[in-house]
Amino acid sequence: MALYIVADECISCGDCEPVCPTNSITEGKIVFEIDKKTCTECEGDFDKPQCVRVCPVDNCILPLPA
Repeated sequence: MALYIVADECISCGDCEPVCPTNSITEGKIVFEIDKKTCTECEGDFDKPQCVRVCPVDNCILPLPA
């Protein structure tokens, strides 16, 4: 599974990028983006996705819809 950043919610603060253990978060043209191919939701590394933990905006980073 992977996460994505809701563009309308993201304030481009950049807090998420340095805490990602898989380096899946990069600065996009408008907001930060998560590479769904490499995002592991921090499984095996942390109990909670670190990007979600540090994001100052509620419901900005969500699981990709199935």
